[in-house]
Amino acid sequence: MKRHLLGLCAAAALGLSVLAAAPAARADEMVLKSSDVHPLGYPTVEAVVQMGEKLKAATNGRLTIEMFPSMQLGGEKEAIEQAQLGALAMTRVSVGPMGGIVKELNVLALPFVFRNVDHMHKIIDGAIGDELLADITNSPTSGLVGLAWMDAGARNFYNGKKEIHSVADFAGLKLRTMGNPIFVDMVNALGGNGIAMGYDQLVGALETGVVDGAENNYPSYVSGQHYLYAKYYALTEHLILPEVLVFSRKIWDTLSADDQALIMKLAKEAQQTERTLWQAKEQEALAVMKEKGVVVSEIMDKAAFQAAMKPVWDKYGAEHAAMIERIQAVQ
Repeated sequence: MKRHLLGLCAAAALGLSVLAAAPAARADEMVLKSSDVHPLGYPTVEAVVQMGEKLKAATNGRLTIEMFPSMQLGGEKEAIEQAQLGALAMTRVSVGPMGGIVKELNVLALPFVFRNVDHMHKIIDGAIGDELLADITNSPTSGLVGLAWMDAGARNFYNGKKEIHSVADFAGLKLRTMGNPIFVDMVNALGGNGIAMGYDQLVGALETGVVDGAENNYPSYVSGQHYLYAKYYALTEHLILPEVLVFSRKIWDTLSADDQALIMKLAKEAQQTERTLWQAKEQEALAVMKEKGVVVSEIMDKAAFQAAMKPVWDKYGAEHAAMIERIQAVQ
């Protein structure tokens, strides 16, 4: 709670400068503040930094992006709230917490909804991806504009107690998930104990034993140094969860149509930039995991894991049946 309040206070101070600049921005300079939980150099951060450089060049310095990486303004929940308030112009967040705001996005959060990463790419690059971004923009309550998707690879479970080879190995494990009930139920369906918390709280929870582990992709596992507390990493690939770059509706509405179109264009370019950076980052992270002695468990047959997800699909899949059919039809 203290971190949450500090983040909101910091954002409020930043928001005053953004909102104060908004009227003048139509004729003069405007700094668009963006945040990310990851550090400088991380693919999602670097893609937005490069987007800012293009924006500055295209507007002769009239519009610029100032990046706040490494959870400087709190976790993803706080970032979403700050963008809704207009204290931030942009933020990159996972679909997980966004699903609680725009329910249509929850279809992407269903375990094993994608066959593989290439399948996910085809979805977010195509008509379905555009429709889901429009759902964010057109939501009367989100307070956000959907700009672009970002790759986050496949997510896998890891913990500090034992190797995971089967569903039975989840018994007794306390595992952190993002703040979406789908993910808590996913862990519980496997026989573990799902505990929702912000990414910014995870290291402390691992250190103190509040959780035994979590689930995430290779780069996040490495950049967060989670291998120090949870050396057993199982390649479950239960989620192939894209991330989304969103813009504050309050600030967006102060921009000209030309500026909005330019930002949207550059965001789409950032989507492709991030993907290239991501693929290189995954290989780098895997090398670090090997160097640090992480025990990686290959899981060749995921049928039992998929079967265990039936209660989750029964509970959350029905309302997305039509979209699920469209996603699965994409070859």
